[in-house]
Amino acid sequence: MSDFKQWLWAMPKAELHLHIDGSLQAARLLQLAAKNGVEIPYNSVESVEQAYNFEDLQSFLDLYYLGASVLRDEEDFYFLMKDYLDKCHEQNIVHTEIMVEPQTYLPYGVTVETVLNGFRKAIADAKAQNGQSALMILSLLRHLSEDEAIAMLDSVAPYRDDFVAIGLASSELGHPPSKFERLYAKAKAQGYKLIAHAGEEGPPEYIWEALDLLHVDRIDHGVRCVEDTELVVRLINEQIPLTVCPLSNVRLCVFEKMADHNLLQMLQQGLCVTVNSDDPTYFGGFMNENFESLADALALTKEQALQLVANSFKASFLSDEAKAAYLSQLQDFAAS
Repeated sequence: MSDFKQWLWAMPKAELHLHIDGSLQAARLLQLAAKNGVEIPYNSVESVEQAYNFEDLQSFLDLYYLGASVLRDEEDFYFLMKDYLDKCHEQNIVHTEIMVEPQTYLPYGVTVETVLNGFRKAIADAKAQNGQSALMILSLLRHLSEDEAIAMLDSVAPYRDDFVAIGLASSELGHPPSKFERLYAKAKAQGYKLIAHAGEEGPPEYIWEALDLLHVDRIDHGVRCVEDTELVVRLINEQIPLTVCPLSNVRLCVFEKMADHNLLQMLQQGLCVTVNSDDPTYFGGFMNENFESLADALALTKEQALQLVANSFKASFLSDEAKAAYLSQLQDFAAS
């Protein structure tokens, strides 16, 4: 590994766009399928990994939901979260904001309480053992109805303190942010921070809707904003964070190859862009692999990497005091 890549690995980082089911590693998927008697069309780590060559977002989602179907009890959810947080510790991701999608498990009779009991314990263990910081985001599935999303929001009321924000995930095309105005108004009244996937497969209009109708605090993905100059100006002026996922964008054919990615161009324009892994086991790498890919394909510099990470800490839903502490830690790293 080059000196620069070793430096990237050592840099303290924050991840803001991570679907916990998308971190399910192939070996764990096979183990849990066997444990829970779930039939899947794979019998080896290699056969699972061969299935990761997606044609589009939907072909990915089909495999994603198959993977999620092997999670059934509290222990399963504990290990799912623990595996990801162990990876964070390995990659010096000191803070992460994790999207949790309870609607995914409802068809299998898995309750919100089961999911959260496992996740809570893993997060508490990571904090106690390694000082790791993690927040959870209630992520709703946009291919389902707004009424179903509102019902899920209502059902997590007893667990309100477990979630810092709500978000939208799943199929973007055909499910514009405007579909969820009532949901977001209700969540905002309950004190949730607000995020939404927009401008990945969907057009810039989806980003406008997320801003003007849902009143989001940050945009997940947002790479298609560059197609609308007025939108870019607004995003720069308001410093709306964009949680960009480079390897994901290439794997899902938003960009043909990493050399075509617009992340560093957006950074240079003054957009508040960040680097994240999205669904890392499905898209070819966790956060450090995303940074390495940017270094290889786009000649990422130390200055750019530091700015991207600073943006992540600033865009997080941490307290101002915690943000300042992490930014100071980053400055100390840069000066070392």
